[in-house]
Amino acid sequence: MKAKLSLAAALIAFVSGAVHAEELSVISFGGANKEAQVKAYYEPFTKATGTKIVAGEYNGEMAKLKAMVETHSVSWDVVEVESSEVARGCDEGFFEKLDYKIIGKKSDFIPGAATKCGVGMFVYSTVIAYDSNKLKTAPTSWADFWDVKKFPGKRGLRKTAKYALEAALLADGVAAKDVYAELATPAGVDRAFKKLDELKPNIQWWEAGAQAPQYLMSGDVVMTSAFNGRIANAQKEGNKNLNIAWNGGLYEVEYWVVPKGTPNKDLAMKFIASTVKPQSQIDYAKQIPYGPTTKGAAGMIDPALAATLPSSAENLSVAVAVDPTFWLDHGEELERRFNAWAAK
Repeated sequence: MKAKLSLAAALIAFVSGAVHAEELSVISFGGANKEAQVKAYYEPFTKATGTKIVAGEYNGEMAKLKAMVETHSVSWDVVEVESSEVARGCDEGFFEKLDYKIIGKKSDFIPGAATKCGVGMFVYSTVIAYDSNKLKTAPTSWADFWDVKKFPGKRGLRKTAKYALEAALLADGVAAKDVYAELATPAGVDRAFKKLDELKPNIQWWEAGAQAPQYLMSGDVVMTSAFNGRIANAQKEGNKNLNIAWNGGLYEVEYWVVPKGTPNKDLAMKFIASTVKPQSQIDYAKQIPYGPTTKGAAGMIDPALAATLPSSAENLSVAVAVDPTFWLDHGEELERRFNAWAAK
């Protein structure tokens, strides 16, 4: 009788545990980036903890996240956001403060990667990507990107003021170190939009990161702005004719944040901690060439892989650091003007 009761109790405990198995909702930008996260982050975390990762994706629609927080109906536990959103969301109270006792010491991260509400997960760059089969010579700058006489054909460009305005000024001859000083003035903004006017008839807009390489592969455009990892992934899949021009790349850090009010706050911190371990970041970089934010990972990366990362010394030397503070201060007004301009 006791044996039967013990067996019954064990079955109840097993069923109860199965029903209440922990789940964590992790939202990213999808595509090759998400696939890399699954292999480097989600699957190892599930294996180590038993927690099921419910993976979702979005295109950066912060309004949806804010609505969840304001209505106390948060269903996202960990969210990937761009650098300009971290400080804004933190100041407005939409993100939890991170627990670095769990995540790791702030000094373990590259400068700017460990903030009050966001921790850097990788370094990426918006670069010029092109189809070498469609062009006689390779473009080497944003000035070439704008030159439709020397390089005829459509251009892909992300439909946002951020990146487009910086690229326009670089194409117009502004030095990399002066881009944000110029863009902070009314004359500089006018200059950027005037330069965009020149290219507008030849632009095919993209919004989701996967669209940029798709436009190249389909022949819709001969060159495009693109996230470097998306092009590397397309090359892996056999599209060897796609190439990257690193000069003028606009690099920044991508962050994990935890929406305010998630019932899984502690579990979210543990998940984030698992993704910023040096080996985890190296495993991620092997899947998609975005650079690590953890200092300890740099010396462990194979030199051949390091050369393909936007965080390499060579690629950083010709790149422009995107200024998140500038976009926090001026983003809303510039995006409004950009959207009105693009709609004309």
